[in-house]
Amino acid sequence: MRIESGAPLANLVRGVQRQNSAGERSPEEVREGLRISLSELGRSLSAKAGKNQDIDDSGLPDSIKQLLKMIRELKAQIAEKQAQIEAIMSDQSLDAETKRQQLEGLQTELASLNSALTAANANLIKLMRDNGLSDEQMMTAASLAMA
Repeated sequence: MRIESGAPLANLVRGVQRQNSAGERSPEEVREGLRISLSELGRSLSAKAGKNQDIDDSGLPDSIKQLLKMIRELKAQIAEKQAQIEAIMSDQSLDAETKRQQLEGLQTELASLNSALTAANANLIKLMRDNGLSDEQMMTAASLAMA
C-alpha cells in the first residue's frame, strides 16, 4: 500500500466522520463505509507467510483487524522510507543538490506516512471503545498494534 501525501489521511478522516454519524446503523453498515485498498505489492506482501495471521486469529472485530493490518503496513512503509533516507545520506556519488532534493521528497513522504499512522492509531482507539471490547481484547489489540 502506498500512501500519497494528504489523500489517505483525508479518506481516513472521512471514514471516521461517517462512523461518528452512523449512530443508528448496524456494525455491518459501518464496516461497509470503511475501505482499505492495498496495492498489488501490498497484497502480495500481506499474503506472504501468514504475516498477519496473528491478527486474523485474534478474535477481534473485522474493522479492528483491518485497521491493525493497515497500521502494520504503514509501519513497514515508514521503515522503508527511513532506510531510503539513510542510503541517500551515505551515498557519496550524489552531488549536494541532488541529495538535498531527494531527501526533501523522502522526508515529505515520511511525514505523510507518520501522520497517517497517527490517525490510524487514534481511529483504532476510537473503534476499540465504540465496539465495547473487553479488557483482554483491548490488550490484544494494543499488543498487535505495537508488533
